[in-house]
Amino acid sequence: MTTTRLREEARADLWWVDLGSVNCYLVEDGDDLVLVDAGTPRSADDIARAIREAGHAVDDVARILVTHYDADHVGALGKLGVDAPVYLGREDAVVLAGQQTPDWRNHKGLLQRLVQPLVVAPGVPIRPVDDGDEVGGFTVYRAPGHSPGHVVYLGGDVAFLGDLVREKDGRLEPSPWHLSHDTDEVRRSIRALADRVPDFEVAAMGHGTPIVANGGDRFRELAARL
Repeated sequence: MTTTRLREEARADLWWVDLGSVNCYLVEDGDDLVLVDAGTPRSADDIARAIREAGHAVDDVARILVTHYDADHVGALGKLGVDAPVYLGREDAVVLAGQQTPDWRNHKGLLQRLVQPLVVAPGVPIRPVDDGDEVGGFTVYRAPGHSPGHVVYLGGDVAFLGDLVREKDGRLEPSPWHLSHDTDEVRRSIRALADRVPDFEVAAMGHGTPIVANGGDRFRELAARL
């Protein structure tokens, strides 16, 4: 696990927490510390250490923004000991809350079902979000495809893109078929998002190295290739 400060501004620090196979992020939203995504079921200790390395205590986390339901993005929620609400796209929120199970007829849904026993219920409020909702200083953009309830959070100059895209060798790529609920929908979401969102500098994705400059341009270049 490594923690890297991507940006340092007054009251707006941003940290990339590289958990090895997946990323999560810490960002200061005004006076609040926000955790974006929550790693695997084995990530809780690493995330807690990253919070301390960033100069905070675990109890400082005011809210958790989750881009989508997957075991490597919600896995540590039930083990962090954070008393903070979790925000998640509506279609994925019902799965995290145990009100619905993933569709086994879809290859992605079947995989989610197989690993679902590893995910411990977070024991904190789960707050579903929809397109256009505001959560602190971030706007929610619905971006389904990788999962039915996948969302992107955009605030200031940073976009938390989750697994809608991934970075490989300095290039953005759409979520691949074997990891996505619907790759056609992934592409539609990328193209629609490129047209809708304001410009941003930092493209912070779930897998790969974050792009810290001209992230919006790189994202629109990807959309133009699809």
